[in-house]
Amino acid sequence: MSRYGVGLRTEHYGEWLAGAAPRIDFVEAITENFATRRGRPWAVLEAVRRHVPLVFHGVSLSLGGADPIDRAYVRAIATLADRFEPLWISDHLCASTAHTHHAHDLWPLPRTRALVRHVAQRIGEVQDLLGRRILVENISSYVQYARDEMSAAEFVAAVVDDADCDLLLDVNNVVVDAYNHGFDPHEFLRAMPARRVRQLHLAGHDDCGTHLFDDHRGPIPDTTWSLFETAVSLFGEVPALVEWDKHTPSLGVVATEANTARERAAAVLEGRRAAS
Repeated sequence: MSRYGVGLRTEHYGEWLAGAAPRIDFVEAITENFATRRGRPWAVLEAVRRHVPLVFHGVSLSLGGADPIDRAYVRAIATLADRFEPLWISDHLCASTAHTHHAHDLWPLPRTRALVRHVAQRIGEVQDLLGRRILVENISSYVQYARDEMSAAEFVAAVVDDADCDLLLDVNNVVVDAYNHGFDPHEFLRAMPARRVRQLHLAGHDDCGTHLFDDHRGPIPDTTWSLFETAVSLFGEVPALVEWDKHTPSLGVVATEANTARERAAAVLEGRRAAS
């Protein structure tokens, strides 16, 4: 499926409502902005859906958390999906709540076999409530746990296989994690179960000297483009989306980044065909 998209951001609502958006293949909406809010947010979704398909991407399921899954929230997602018929729904492989309080952050998980089973069971619960498979995204992180039993790649692959869900592979997060924790990002990609990679994320990051920080600011850096090309060579032309959340430019600028991804993927695939 050849699709290249952008995230739906408030800075671009006016362009969507005016029907002035450039060519984009799909749009990713943040689930929390719409699951419990109607009015103008739903009007924007309707305007977008008249032009392109939607996907929903969330940060609040807390798939690795200790609190029970928020079934009311999952039912709200199901209602949203029934109304807007997204191509797929995704969330993050992390914890984001503690004692029912939302952290508004993505906490990394201890990479243990017990956590694999825990997360897989919770993903299964969400999928049963939604009546559909979901995608889970690998996150960026800045700490590791002394009791980790597995590499980051082994943990992600084990969770999606045990849960029988799909993977939203964030290429920029792999770049950030590899730099911060000293592993080979290309080896990470090669360890992913190819049959489960259904979407890619591309974004910018900040080089803080001692570490990289995933801030979705600015154009996509060369390191992320290079790893994206490796991903295309391994997984084929998977739908890819550009996230740009800091100092967000016009929709046309973000769409140009998405079209650059299209062109780079086409060049990789053409080179692979020529070599075969």
